[in-house]
This record gives sequence, structure tokens and C-alpha cells, in this order.
Amino acid sequence: MSESLRTFLHVLLIWFAGLGAATQFAKIAVPFADIGPLYPDHIAVIGWLLSIISLMGAALGAISGAITARIGPSRLLLTGLVFGGALSLFQSSLPGFQLMLFSRVIEGLSHLAIVVAAPTLIAQITTGRARYNAMVLWSTFFGVAFALNAWIGLPIVERLGLTSYFALHGFLMLLIAGLIASSGQKSHTDPSIGMRWGISAFLNVHLRTYRSPFISAPAIGWFFYTLTFVSLLAILPGRLPEGQGASIAALMPLAGIVLSWLVVPFLLTVLSCVSVVNLGFALGILTILALFLGAPLAAGCIALFAVLGLVQGGSFAAVPELNDTPEAQALSYGAMAQMGNAGNLLGTPILLVILMGADEVGMFLAVAAFYSIAILVHLVLAQRRRSAGLARRNDLE
Repeated sequence: MSESLRTFLHVLLIWFAGLGAATQFAKIAVPFADIGPLYPDHIAVIGWLLSIISLMGAALGAISGAITARIGPSRLLLTGLVFGGALSLFQSSLPGFQLMLFSRVIEGLSHLAIVVAAPTLIAQITTGRARYNAMVLWSTFFGVAFALNAWIGLPIVERLGLTSYFALHGFLMLLIAGLIASSGQKSHTDPSIGMRWGISAFLNVHLRTYRSPFISAPAIGWFFYTLTFVSLLAILPGRLPEGQGASIAALMPLAGIVLSWLVVPFLLTVLSCVSVVNLGFALGILTILALFLGAPLAAGCIALFAVLGLVQGGSFAAVPELNDTPEAQALSYGAMAQMGNAGNLLGTPILLVILMGADEVGMFLAVAAFYSIAILVHLVLAQRRRSAGLARRNDLE
């Protein structure tokens, strides 16, 4: 087997691990109507079964990058998969609400381990254009997993119930862990990195991560992407004429995946990753402007999510482009996990408040403003990177 084929198969296995991680969200979100009746006495707080994973990622994303650099992404990826699989098997017993909620807290740690370790490992085992293509593939894991759970998972729930659905997810997570372990893929570790615990260590990791215009840039742009992605996916279908909402809701994330696969690899041969991200945000603003000029809302929804596919693919690819060392890459992916979870947590409440107070026009103006801020922040960080590079050259001279 050629080395390139071996690497491709390893990347594919890691992407399957990402599908398992995304399903940790989707297995609650997609059959949510079936989850509520399990806990009729806790309907008011049933949403925590979904969002608790985002809370863990928002709190611990940056520190998870430091842990990844210290112990290596392969080991952390396998740990996340095994714990995630075991927890899904436990959840298949449909325990009481408190136990289920506690298991979801721990599952949040499993999810975080996978989504930080997996792209870090991909960045280590690929180079050049293959790395860009691999990162574009990785960036689709969330949307693909939700689509698969809707198309395949819901029929399983209807025919066999939630017990079989959760058990199948657990079995597949453990199977993927076994395949990755048997592949013999090694990753870089840095034992010299001291792992200290406590408030000071927690703050130091965050300061190091977010002070760096190289490490933090993909994550900060990613925050503005996630601030609108899930929220618009939840809000926009309900604003469409009756009968269109369900089909448009299915097409919106798929449009982003398709454009990311078809266009981003080509764009990355002529533009930097950050330029591709900014292009996606700029096209998003133009799409919103087209809605104000009378474009049909259904077409606008699909077009908006399609151009956001550029942000999706470019952001993950930006990490290895901006950061040379495995440690810096791990910190950057950890920050992306943190900012992504923060965006998912805040986006829907913020846009709903704007929608109720300033109607649909105000909501779209807010989204355009978020994308404008994202572009501005990327331009400022790019200037800081140029200044840092110039300072380094002057020091060498």
C-alpha cells in the first residue's frame, strides 16, 4: 500500500471519529421529540441534555489544546472515543434524568477530546495540498453527521427505539477506536510541556492562546461563524412559507458542505486560508443584501449557508497554515473548540432577542454586522502577524 493511500485511509478513519463526536450532539437533537417523554417531570430543563456539552467545551476548550500537545493527539483521540462509546452504551439503558445529565457532562469531555485531537492529528500526518483537502473534509463532519442521523438515525429510533439508537452509536465509537488503534498511526508529543493545574495554569493557557495572532485567529473567526450557524438553522425555516421549512432546513447545511468540498480546495491554491474565510463572510453579507433587494427568502437561506462553507473549510485549514509546531496547532484547535461552543451557546438567544425586538430586518442586519466584525478582526490580526514577522526578521538581522 502506498504511503499516500495509507495516509488517506488514516484521515478517513479520523473523519469517522468526527462523525461519532458530532453524533454526540445529534443523537439528542435529532430525535429530541422522543427524548422529552422519557423525563416528563423535567421538561423545563430537558434542553440541558443537549447544551451541557457546549458548556464543557466553552469552559475547557483552550486547556484541552494544552493537554493535547502534552500527551499527543492519538492518545487523546482514542481516550475520547472509548469513553464516548462506553457512555453511549450506558445511556442505552435510559437511566433517570440526573444520571443521564451527569453522563452528558462527562460525554462533553469526550466530545472535546475528539474535536481537538482529531484535526491536530490530521495536521500532523498530512502536508501541502493534501493537508488542505483533509482539513476541508474534516470541516464537514458536523453537517454530515446531522444529515446521516436524520436520514438513518430517525428510522432506527422509530423502528427499534432510543435504546438501540444509543447502543449502535456506542458500538460504532468503540469500533472506530479499535480501527484507529490498530492502524499504528503515531503522533507527536512534547513531554517537555509542563502540565500544571489550578487557576493560574488555566489563565496562563488562555493568555498564551488569545494573545497570539497566529494561534487565536482561526478561533476568533470561528466564533462569529458559530454565532449564526446553529441559530439561523433553527430560526430561518420557521420564517418560510408552510411546506418549505423542512426541505430548506435539510438543504441549508448540505449547501455549505458541497461548496466547501468543491470550491475551497481550489481557492486554497490561490488564496490564503484567512482570505478564503473573509471571502465567505463577505459573500454572506452580499447574500443578506440580496434579500433586502427582494431575493426569495428560501433561495437566500440556501445561498447564505453555501457561502458560509468557505468559512467552514478555510477556518480549519488556517490552523496549520498559521502555526508550525504541533503544540501551537493543538492550542489553536482547542481555542476553536472553545469559541465554537461559545458561539453555539450564545447565538440562538441573541438572535431571538433581536428578532423579537427588531423583526426580521433587524436580525439580518445583526448577522451582517457579525460578519463585518469578523472580517475586521481578521484584518487586524493579519496586521499583527505581519508586524510580528517583521520584528522577527529585524532581530535576526
